[in-house]
Amino acid sequence: MPFLLPARFGRARRRLALYGLLCASALGLTACGSLPPMPPRTASTALAAPQATPLGQMVQNQRQAAGTRYTSGFTLLGGAQAAFTSRLALVQAATQTLDLQYYAIHADASTARLLEALVQAAQRGVRVRVLLDDFHGAGKNAQVMRLAFVPGIEMRMFNPLTGPRGSTMLRALSTLTDFQRAQQRMHNKLFIADNSIGITGGRNLGDAYFDALDSDNFIDLDVMAAGAAVRQLSASFDRYWNDARAYPVSALVSERELLRLRLRARTSEDHEQALVQAAIASSKTAELQPMDLRAVPWIWAPALVLADAPGKIPPPPEDAPPDTGSAAVGDTAATPPADAEDSHASQLLPIRLPPTQEAAPRGQPTSPNRQALRQVLAPVVGQDNVVSGLLALIDQASSDILIVSPYFVPGDDMKQAFTRARARGIRLRILTNSLASNDAPLAHAGYARHRLALLQQGIELYELRSLQDGRVGTGTLRGTAGTITGSQGQSRAMLHSKMLVLDHKLTVVGSMNLDMRSQLQNTEIALLIASRQLAQEATANIEATLQEAAWRVEDTPHGLVWRAPAGSDWGDRRSEPDASLPLRLMIQLIGPLAPDHLL
Repeated sequence: MPFLLPARFGRARRRLALYGLLCASALGLTACGSLPPMPPRTASTALAAPQATPLGQMVQNQRQAAGTRYTSGFTLLGGAQAAFTSRLALVQAATQTLDLQYYAIHADASTARLLEALVQAAQRGVRVRVLLDDFHGAGKNAQVMRLAFVPGIEMRMFNPLTGPRGSTMLRALSTLTDFQRAQQRMHNKLFIADNSIGITGGRNLGDAYFDALDSDNFIDLDVMAAGAAVRQLSASFDRYWNDARAYPVSALVSERELLRLRLRARTSEDHEQALVQAAIASSKTAELQPMDLRAVPWIWAPALVLADAPGKIPPPPEDAPPDTGSAAVGDTAATPPADAEDSHASQLLPIRLPPTQEAAPRGQPTSPNRQALRQVLAPVVGQDNVVSGLLALIDQASSDILIVSPYFVPGDDMKQAFTRARARGIRLRILTNSLASNDAPLAHAGYARHRLALLQQGIELYELRSLQDGRVGTGTLRGTAGTITGSQGQSRAMLHSKMLVLDHKLTVVGSMNLDMRSQLQNTEIALLIASRQLAQEATANIEATLQEAAWRVEDTPHGLVWRAPAGSDWGDRRSEPDASLPLRLMIQLIGPLAPDHLL
C-alpha cells in the first residue's frame, strides 16, 4: 500500500504517479480543494445483545462444548479460499448487523459476489454499515459506492478526498494538490457479523486477495474471532463510524453521478448486471460454498485489540479538533474486576478488560496464557499508536521474535528496538517481500537501504520468492482453517500478511506493516492473542514458508547473497533475484529520493 496508488494501476502509470508524488513532496504542495459540508448524521453503535442472535448462541454453545474459561475464540484463516468462504458465511448467517471497515474494496468478480450477498442481507432486514477509506473511490471502484443507495445499507467514506471520481489516473494526480492528507489513510480491516464473529488482518476485498487472478495474487492472512474479543473490534468500528472524518457517501457523490460514470462505459443497467453475473460465474470463487461456522476449530484464549484513534488523521480544517492516540479497546459493558489481580490489570487500560474474558475462576491459578497477556499490557497500552505498541512488545521478548511484514521500512525507533532485542540475545527473523514480489517497488528501496545494517546486527532476513510454481499452494503458511496460499501455477506471488509471533506464546495479526507509514501516517488495528497453541501453529507454518518459498539474505565478504532453500533448484543469487534490469535501475535512481516516512 505504500504511496497509496490504486491496486491494478498498471506499471507505467504507477511509476508516473510515484514520480509525481515525489515531486509534490519536494515542492511541499498544499490543498486547494474543499470538502462539502457534513450533512446531519445519526450516530449508531454495535448490537448491544449479540448473545441473543443465532450466531451468538452458536458461539456460546461452542465455548461450552470446549469447556474453557475464556470467552474469546480464534482461528487463523489459511488461504484465499478460507478467507472468502468465511466472509460469505458471515454475511449469510447474520440476522441483525453487518459491519465492514476496509482500506480498499475493489469492483471485481469476487467482491461482486460478496456485495450481492450483502444486499440480500439488507433486504432480509439486517442493518449493514460499510466504512471505506476514500483513496480508491474513483474509476471502476467508485461503483462500490452505489451500496450507499441500497435500502438498509449505510455507507460512509473515511477521510474523503476532493477531485474527480471518473478516472483513477486523474484522481491520483489530483492528490498532488492535497498531498499530505492524501497520504494519511484509514488502513483498518474489519468484517463483523452480529457483533458475535469478526475477521481482521491484512486482506482487502478484491480478486487479488482471493487468489482469483491468473497472475499477481497476494499471500495474505486473517484471523477470525468469536465472542468477547469481537466486542472490542466493534468498539473500534463504532469509534471510526461516528467520527467527524466519516462522510456519508451521499454528501460526496450522488446516485445520478455514479450512474453517469457507469454510462460512460457505454453499458446499460441490464447489460451491466449481465456482465457482473457473467464475471461472478466465471470467477475462481464462483463455486466456493460458505464455510461451515459450526465446524470451526476455535482456539480459546485471552486477547486484546490495539486500535489507532481516528484522530491520528487530522480532520478537515473546518471540523473540531480530533482525539489522538491509540487505545487498547475493552468491552464497554465491563463490570468491576473480580479480584485484586484483575484490579491491577484493569488500571493498565483506558477501558477495563471484561473479567469474564480474562479472569480465572476464584480459587484457580491464573493460566499461562493470561500471565503472558498481563506481562505485556502496561507498556503496550501506553503507546500512542499501534506500531509503537508492537515495538513495546518487542522490548519484552525473552527468546524469539518472528515478524512478517510485506512493506518493511524501519525507522530509527524500530531499529533501536531491534538493537535492544539483539543485545539481549533474542533471535530475530523477518520475512518481507523481495523486489520482484513487491507490488510497491519504492517500498523495497526503503527496506534495501537498511538491509546490510540489519544483517550486521545478526537479524535473519528472508524475502519471498516472486515466481511460484505451486509450492506455495502445497504447504506453506497453513492456518487452522486451511492453507495460506499465494497463486497457483507459474504466476507472481506478493506477500501481504502482517504478523508477529513473540516467544512462541503471543501472536499479533493486524492491518499494520512494520514501516513508518503505518507508524506515523495510517490508522491501523491489531489483535493480540495470548495462546501458546496459536503461536506455535503460526510459527511452524511461517517457518515452512522460510524453508520452502523464500530467499535468505546473507552478508558475505563478497557482498550480499540470496541463498535458495535447501533442496530447491533456484540457485543462489548475488543481485535482487527475479527482478528485471530496468526495475533494479529504477530503484537505484529514484529510490534514494523517496523519504522513508512516505514509503
